[in-house]
Amino acid sequence: MKDKLVIIAGPTASGKSGAGIALAKRLRGSILSADSMQVYKGMDIGSAKVTAEEMDGVPHYLIDVLEPTEEWNVVRFQKEARKAVREIHAAGRLPFLVGGTGFYIQSLLYDIDFTQMEDSPEYRKELEAREKQEPGSLYRELSEVDPEEALEVHPNNVKRIIRALEYYHQSGERISQHNAAEHEKPAAYDAVFFVLTMDREKLYRRIDARVDRMLEQGLVDEVKRLRALGLTERDVSMQGLGYRQILQALDGKCTLEDAVTRIKTETRHFAKRQLTWFRREEAMGRSKIIWMDRDAYADEDAMLDDMESVIRGRFGIMT
Repeated sequence: MKDKLVIIAGPTASGKSGAGIALAKRLRGSILSADSMQVYKGMDIGSAKVTAEEMDGVPHYLIDVLEPTEEWNVVRFQKEARKAVREIHAAGRLPFLVGGTGFYIQSLLYDIDFTQMEDSPEYRKELEAREKQEPGSLYRELSEVDPEEALEVHPNNVKRIIRALEYYHQSGERISQHNAAEHEKPAAYDAVFFVLTMDREKLYRRIDARVDRMLEQGLVDEVKRLRALGLTERDVSMQGLGYRQILQALDGKCTLEDAVTRIKTETRHFAKRQLTWFRREEAMGRSKIIWMDRDAYADEDAMLDDMESVIRGRFGIMT
């Protein structure tokens, strides 16, 4: 029998973490983070990392496990996430995979085989030099040769863009085609897959308010501390939304006001891409998604009641 897995996904600022914790408390669950930034120690404010108080006693995995100087990618996530799911089940608890990084969720749900191509250091250096000379050029190239992959990757995630271009260069195949073929396999888990949504303008207001709150909490000082450790835009950890823009302001490349405006704008664009990604997943028949429209409920508890009912019915969990 396949291991059970509850997935709670959705765009940034949609309330995934709170919903996951509340349901985990109701159903004796543990949280497995599918966030690409909360994995880093000391990067708390800009990643909107769940606090110990907010965890409310619920065990969490893949949060605060790496130094910001280390590289986190989908291959490492998949390996550690598989291990975490096994540990959660061994403890007699239900795993809740919570986050908005669809590519990470996919990699675990379908146990995707990320074929490792031979290293091509010369081609990689060529790409890195091109990006340094003309920032954004590699993302534009990826959009031309593999538009599906470009939809999934953030334009600032240069390392992942380079990996996709390397794959295309060496194999002649788009990496999105390879991943799509992997999705033809049956899911590796018996999963219930929720995606939280809400009115777009309401979501954008929540995003703006969250960015303002991050600044009040000390985001600039957090980035200053990371910068003092020697971290730059080239580090994967500093390519996350919020960190890269504030770092550029500290380096005199823009004003702080401009950086904040860009954080809000780019986060809204990111949220839109996240929703597009999940809708495409459903349209292509890859995932059976249960859409939870927050605006359709009188309050949070009413939505959680429905989600709990679905989970109990699917997995035969008694009260």
